[in-house]
Amino acid sequence: MSEAIKTTDHDTIKSWAEARGGQPAFVGETLNDEQKGVILKIKFQDEDNLETVSWDTFFDHFEEKNLAALLQDETSDGSKSRFVKFIDRSSQ
Repeated sequence: MSEAIKTTDHDTIKSWAEARGGQPAFVGETLNDEQKGVILKIKFQDEDNLETVSWDTFFDHFEEKNLAALLQDETSDGSKSRFVKFIDRSSQ
């Protein structure tokens, strides 16, 4: 697998996701009355268990949780990668 870059830049994350057909989303079963358990994801066409949200809502939670994104541009064979992981900004 190719190396992933760590970023907190909203435009970079949005552009990366949209270039792969991704949309901002929450894992649906984590939503509750105060949304304390919200898990952020990028939803691709083949994933039905995710609830699509606006980019503004997504990035509000992204900032509130002090997250960074690990994004992989290409796989080891040169294909466009859909690997994304959200991590605490303070982690290595």
